[in-house]
Amino acid sequence: MSALVWQKSSYCAQGNSCVHVAADHASVALTESGDPSGAILRTSPAAWAALIRTVKESQDRA
Repeated sequence: MSALVWQKSSYCAQGNSCVHVAADHASVALTESGDPSGAILRTSPAAWAALIRTVKESQDRA
């Protein structure tokens, strides 16, 4: 298994409270930069895409 390559959210301001996302062929992983050794949440690429799509749609309606 290869190491995950983490990307910081583009909405992250300066500081340690940022969401980091990494993906491989089978899953999308999320962690919080304030505790990088803490919990890593994993989901399917389809579920991640649905979440992002829903968030973007709700922003468009606001």
